[in-house]
Amino acid sequence: MCCLFGFVDYAGSLSVKQKNHLIRELSIAAEVRGTDATGIAYNTSRGLQIYKRPLAAYRLHLRIPAEAHVVMGHTRMTTQGSAKKNYNNHPFFGCVKGKRFALAHNGVLFLDELPEFDKTALETLRQPLEDGVVTITRASGSLTLPSRFMLVCAMNPCKCGWRGHPSGKCTCSDKEVEKYVQKISGPLLDRIDLHVNVPSVEYEAMRRKSKPESSAQVKERVDAARAIQSRRFEGTGIPCNAQMTPPMVGRFCELDSRCDALMKSAFERMGLTARSHDRVLRVARTIADLDGAEHIGVEHLSEAIQYRNTDILKG
Repeated sequence: MCCLFGFVDYAGSLSVKQKNHLIRELSIAAEVRGTDATGIAYNTSRGLQIYKRPLAAYRLHLRIPAEAHVVMGHTRMTTQGSAKKNYNNHPFFGCVKGKRFALAHNGVLFLDELPEFDKTALETLRQPLEDGVVTITRASGSLTLPSRFMLVCAMNPCKCGWRGHPSGKCTCSDKEVEKYVQKISGPLLDRIDLHVNVPSVEYEAMRRKSKPESSAQVKERVDAARAIQSRRFEGTGIPCNAQMTPPMVGRFCELDSRCDALMKSAFERMGLTARSHDRVLRVARTIADLDGAEHIGVEHLSEAIQYRNTDILKG
């Protein structure tokens, strides 16, 4: 098992000191996962420079030249095969003089207060969400990196956070709400599988004595569903429903006449795209797996359709 680390200085804004500080922080983060060999590569006017050493990343004391704008490192994991110590897929983050960086490949990328992010930055998520890779193109060439992650976002219904609350505390006008959500484009939202409105918690709900389902019980159901998917995709290189190709969706997400009628109605009524159509079916297949059902039923498809909340951009 391996760990990749590195950075891309898009605008050439990092100084030599910042670059070396950054690669040092990344090396330390990689070392948390346990390493015994390291390789690093970057481009300069002399061509591609590659160094390999049988040492942990943090012990190399790497020095990056000013002209290097793309730096990639690779470490071999000493914890390979250890279920207890195997943290290889966990994302990590750091900060160098106010410049934050993160690696979320095979992990979770959580964006809180989604509309507060720069719209251009949000739009760059479209390629990795669709293809599982990110391609960086510059005059000197292009670089494609793996970037498959679970995107989780959270946002308030408006700037003040009170829109739609029975108390009537919201002070935002319709125009202000529209401006607040306009950074979230339809194509980006189309690539997010589940859109869930979370109402505020009332006092009675907090005082409720009923015992919720435990995390251990939820894990059992999820493990059982993932086991079903592992058997389904055995030998295909696909690990789960979320990564099904369109032909696989057609094969493993067959609908009976009732489900087909329901899907057609939702497609026309909600203005679904071909992309969101397939995403609904992937979610329905997953819900059926969690239910232990061999085929997608009306109840599974109905739930999946309900997660396509088309009112989010209306404020």
